[in-house]
Amino acid sequence: MTIQQMHHVSVVVDDLGEAVAFFAELGMELEGEAPVEGPWVDRVNGLDGVRVDIAMMRTPDGHGRLELTRFRSPAAVGAGADNPPPNTLGLRSVMFAVDDIDATVARMRAHGAELVGELEQYEDVYRLCYLRGPAGVIVALAEELG
Repeated sequence: MTIQQMHHVSVVVDDLGEAVAFFAELGMELEGEAPVEGPWVDRVNGLDGVRVDIAMMRTPDGHGRLELTRFRSPAAVGAGADNPPPNTLGLRSVMFAVDDIDATVARMRAHGAELVGELEQYEDVYRLCYLRGPAGVIVALAEELG
């Protein structure tokens, strides 16, 4: 038996509304929001007293999903250094294909996003960049050329 599909990627954030607005501006659609708690959640997480609020976002094509999770209890903990660099162990980035990278970067800056490095071109294939988004998550953008 092999996996059937990748269902979603989960990102823990400290401000759910801000994160939803950020990813909505990027072009994702809010699929739904819900509080989640109870003994089964505690057992799945290996923590006691878990109470979270989640928002499920999906890409316009309906194939990609991002779960944004805000822990009400226990409190979320940091993974280490503030603004970890792209070579930090663990989840590196979430990449999205965009049709106009310059316009997307400009829109996302209005939501607090900052370039990690520079917007660069890879051969005649892509223009690429990394943005730091909510909770320090690195959002990669790629515009296909040609």
